[in-house]
Amino acid sequence: MTIKSKQRIVAVLAVAAAVTGVWAAAFPLSFYTDFPAPGRHWVSALGPYNEHLTRDVGGLFLALLVLSVLAWRRPTPTTLRMAGGAWLIFNAEHFLWHVLHLDVFPAADKIGNVVALGGLLILSVLLLLPDRDPAAPGGHHDDHEWELAAHRRDRRADGVA
Repeated sequence: MTIKSKQRIVAVLAVAAAVTGVWAAAFPLSFYTDFPAPGRHWVSALGPYNEHLTRDVGGLFLALLVLSVLAWRRPTPTTLRMAGGAWLIFNAEHFLWHVLHLDVFPAADKIGNVVALGGLLILSVLLLLPDRDPAAPGGHHDDHEWELAAHRRDRRADGVA
């Protein structure tokens, strides 16, 4: 998978983190009653409201947003793998927990949970696939050379010779 493709994937994850994180951190009661959209009750169906835990979830997503934006702005094999690893750890547990607790939802919400959370899990895994450089022999590149080139580019962008 190319770095450019992974950059697009991490952008999608960043948007998901921004929406979920801001909503849960800034408007926890609304997140509890209306996530993922008004009329849907994916959080409130799972237990009583807890403002502290809801805001903590928002903070978690905002932290993933910071990492995702870094990987998007400086897309190197290392930054993209770190973002993929962090998202995978969270998404694997999150997906598994929800799949084991679907019994409280109507059919449409069961499908929505599996599709939405499964999609995020798949995107996380894609960030961990080997990188492909279309210009390199065989389509692969040397991570060390890629990192050095990215470092030089960053230094030039920061005004350092």
